[in-house]
Amino acid sequence: MPVGPIARRTVLIGAGALAGGLVTRTVMRNDRPAGSVFPAEPMPGEGEILNDAGLLSPTRVAAHVTLANDRREALVTSLQAELAQARSAGRPVVVSAARHSMGGQSLVANGSVVTLDKGWLEADTQNKTCRVSAGMRWSEVIARLDAIGFSPKVMQSNNDFGVASTFSVNAHGWPVPWSAFGSTVRSILLMLASGELATCSRTENTELLNLAMGGYGLVGAIVELEMEIVPNRNLEPTFERMPGDQFGKRFVEVLKSDPTIEMAYGRLDVTIGSFFDEALLITYRPAEDQSQLPAASGSGIVSHVAAKIFRAQLQSDRIKTLRWAMETTIGPSMASGLATRNSLMNEPAVTLDDGDATRTDILHEYFVSPDRFADFVAACRDIIPSSYQELLNVTLRFVDTDRDSVLAYATEPRIAAVMLFSQEMTVRGEGDMARMTAALIERVLEIGGTYYLPYRPHARPDQFVRGYGRAAEFAAAKRRLDPDLLFRNGLWDNYIAAL
Repeated sequence: MPVGPIARRTVLIGAGALAGGLVTRTVMRNDRPAGSVFPAEPMPGEGEILNDAGLLSPTRVAAHVTLANDRREALVTSLQAELAQARSAGRPVVVSAARHSMGGQSLVANGSVVTLDKGWLEADTQNKTCRVSAGMRWSEVIARLDAIGFSPKVMQSNNDFGVASTFSVNAHGWPVPWSAFGSTVRSILLMLASGELATCSRTENTELLNLAMGGYGLVGAIVELEMEIVPNRNLEPTFERMPGDQFGKRFVEVLKSDPTIEMAYGRLDVTIGSFFDEALLITYRPAEDQSQLPAASGSGIVSHVAAKIFRAQLQSDRIKTLRWAMETTIGPSMASGLATRNSLMNEPAVTLDDGDATRTDILHEYFVSPDRFADFVAACRDIIPSSYQELLNVTLRFVDTDRDSVLAYATEPRIAAVMLFSQEMTVRGEGDMARMTAALIERVLEIGGTYYLPYRPHARPDQFVRGYGRAAEFAAAKRRLDPDLLFRNGLWDNYIAAL
């Protein structure tokens, strides 16, 4: 695999960064209350203590630097210098953005952590693509594309994450009927452990592209991405209620019957009295009136009001019932209708931050065939209600087949179930979460599905191998491309290193 020399006119910088789906915290807190016994602090020593969005992975790192310069040459030089310094010191490196992962995937003990921020966007509206620096957050991407009448073809449903972060976990969102974000990326520039740059696309250095897509920054630091964009449009929603166990087949049926649908997602009823009995499908089609496109401002006060009700669900089935009624009956009847693509995606995850130092929000995500969705519902009914965990939300999405990434979670069309739990920050809470997670993963594997990797490391090693059939291939390629294991993180240490 040839890797050419660095060309000053083309080299750009970015992040092999890590992110997940909907995350409800972006501000990392270390203010654990007295009496909280989990997580334990890292061993004393030199260096800064960093954490990620789960707040349960405090990690002492040897060095932490943020690169926020939007001059390409300066950023390249700085990143190469950081890699060289880490190699000289014998330290591993993690390059990341906002650290929205939840199990150390963006951290490495006693290593160098490089945080990328800001950057540039160069749009080619004729070819419907744009080049984006990897550290740029989606909020800025939306703002810049919105100004020229365009929108990301696929992105996550929140705007806090770094663009390369989304690629590095191959995240997905509401846009349909595509696969994850990686399927809309034409090419990337990847900085290898040596400091050299490789252009990777479906015709050049394709192996590297497929390893980096959903590769969690382990084969190199993503430098820049060329991604597809589409015209921004006014969309209007429709709502359909149905039995929860019928959602998978119905979702696919609706998408196949109407190619005008541009965005879609679902919800499940999480009240204990009617757990997963009902589902709601929300689809968005282009509105007849496209004469004016308001600026992408997000949902504003509506989201803040909804967040208060969302948080009041904790240990209150009455509030969960109220929220479900609002989503299925009150909300649709009061819906104002029009919203642009960009506005629908332009919502920060921090809107839902609970501000409770005794608890943390933990995500799960499972991918199952539409034909096996009823089995997934049955598994959740068997396992979740008997746990100590508070399930506050389930968002359902469609992800088409991933034909590229080595660590693919959608080896066929899948329904993605994004589940948000509120967990006690205690030994009891963590132990119960680990038990429940392993049980859910086992049931999902039994029906041919798999689970998402950016979250807490509660899967057993054998479950990881069963869920990701090409994991050993990924490990072998990683060792060949990075024999000194310069790029490392919690995912490597916990799972892949043993293969």
